[in-house]
Amino acid sequence: MSVAHGLAPARPRRWRSGAGRVLAGAGLVTAVALLPWLSRTDPALTVLRARSADQDPSPADLAAVREQLGLDEGPLAHLAAWLGGMARGDAGTSWVSGEPVLPQVTGAFGVSVTLMLGALAVTVLVAGLVCARTVFLGSRRRLRQDRVSTGPAVLAALPKFLLASLLATVCGVWLGWFPSSGWEGPQSMVLPALALGIPSGAMIGGLLDQALPAAFHEPWARTWYSVGFPPGHTARHALRRALPGVLPQLLPTVVALVGGAVAVEKIFNIPGLGRLALDAAIAQDLPLLQTATLALALLGMAAGLLVGALRHALLGRPLRDGALPALHRPALPQGRALRWVAGSCAVVLLGLVAAGLLRDPLHVDTVARLVPPSVAHPLGTDSLGRDLLARLGHGALRTAGVALAVTAVGAVTGLLLGMVPQVSAGLTEAAATLPAVLAGLLTTAVTGASVWGAACAVCLVGWSPYAAQSAALLEQERASGHIAASVSLGAGRLHLLRRHMLPALVPALLRNALLRLPTTVLVLASLGFLGLGEQPPTPEWGRLLSENQPYAELAPWTVLGPAGALVLLSVLAVSGTALRQRSA
Repeated sequence: MSVAHGLAPARPRRWRSGAGRVLAGAGLVTAVALLPWLSRTDPALTVLRARSADQDPSPADLAAVREQLGLDEGPLAHLAAWLGGMARGDAGTSWVSGEPVLPQVTGAFGVSVTLMLGALAVTVLVAGLVCARTVFLGSRRRLRQDRVSTGPAVLAALPKFLLASLLATVCGVWLGWFPSSGWEGPQSMVLPALALGIPSGAMIGGLLDQALPAAFHEPWARTWYSVGFPPGHTARHALRRALPGVLPQLLPTVVALVGGAVAVEKIFNIPGLGRLALDAAIAQDLPLLQTATLALALLGMAAGLLVGALRHALLGRPLRDGALPALHRPALPQGRALRWVAGSCAVVLLGLVAAGLLRDPLHVDTVARLVPPSVAHPLGTDSLGRDLLARLGHGALRTAGVALAVTAVGAVTGLLLGMVPQVSAGLTEAAATLPAVLAGLLTTAVTGASVWGAACAVCLVGWSPYAAQSAALLEQERASGHIAASVSLGAGRLHLLRRHMLPALVPALLRNALLRLPTTVLVLASLGFLGLGEQPPTPEWGRLLSENQPYAELAPWTVLGPAGALVLLSVLAVSGTALRQRSA
């Protein structure tokens, strides 16, 4: 009995994957085409205000815009006309500016892809630094103690827009090393690439650092060490073995920056595709929005195919022949430092929350605006004179609760879709590059602006990292020898799923989810900041960062409190999960 009889085929049929990509792209473009008709505002009014900022247009003006744009014809007629023009290389003209769409999208696409490549270089460098210690010790058989480095969790929790503001202020304005605004040459790419690449590299490096000990524990590594192979040779092959399970994370972590780096593009005044798509969505400029969305979807699918080809090249013949050994983390002794880190983070975080709950988060004192930390206000006050410790404490439960719920839904959805890659491959690639803000606009057009509408929007796109990871790990697990042995002994699908597949997928998926927890908080905050999610004056950590970001240079304490709380939450989640897994 072959493995293929016991499970789904190890390599999904190409025609199914291709059909899935076509359907995913078509569904995404169709959903975007419905945005003006789903929204609760008159599309003609939105377009007219975007053109002239007229707040009270006359009915005749609105009727003229509707007739000019053909809004009475419905979305399907517009979609058919746009597709017909795209087949001829004509994406139409902007509803707002009247200029051709294609030159705008191609220019912004080139800028964003260049920025993405710079961020990718920083990501690779930071990931290499994160896992350098494990590579050095593992290649020399000196991994004596299991550890979970909290450094990657700290860097991954850094808000990209806050890091961008800090870099622009210090390295751009104060020191004058690089341009702090605009897009004029290679030097303009340095600071935004650092702001985007450092958190992404920490996330990728943290996942790789957790996968490497299992590769160094394989029999071939022990044999090579005993016969005197150079450590560098062993390190290269261990990286080749561990990288395929982490490579799919490049798609939602780095490639998604093309459309999702809106805040960083605004801070550095970069004319990128994400900023263009957001402005078009807010103005309901349908031809521009549809073309930008199609460009993002095509980029995601091309990147997905490239990552898949690279994974197969790294794993080689063992993957194709079903002879890939499974990776198992070695049972190394646990150090005491991890318990101290987890306990310290828990005590500090609980102390901050408890102290904040005793204060009024909504009390406004205009006399005490932007007051630095003191005995009366331990974390200082914001621009309205509200106590930041109070807002931090009262926002803790809502912030952590919604973010954990969204992360759990995204992880479970990604796990389920990742187990059917021949169906979900195209959908995963399309969702990975779709900006969460655009998903928020589509969702709130139906549900209205609320915290749960924003949560649904993040769930719509937030499952893609977990689906990509699940599909990659599942493919490797199916190609392992012990699966073939279990099938030959009569194991059924349910037994294989319960005893082999889920134990191989869930721990890695959980680590990924916890590293992405602060990112979920910040995405929810960005939707609230745009009026699509949690509304003021409700205290919420992400909103505290978004609201106080303009005052970061004048009053840095306004962002240090919520940023520090996010870091503590991230470190506590990662270290606490590691302790529980080892005690189980």
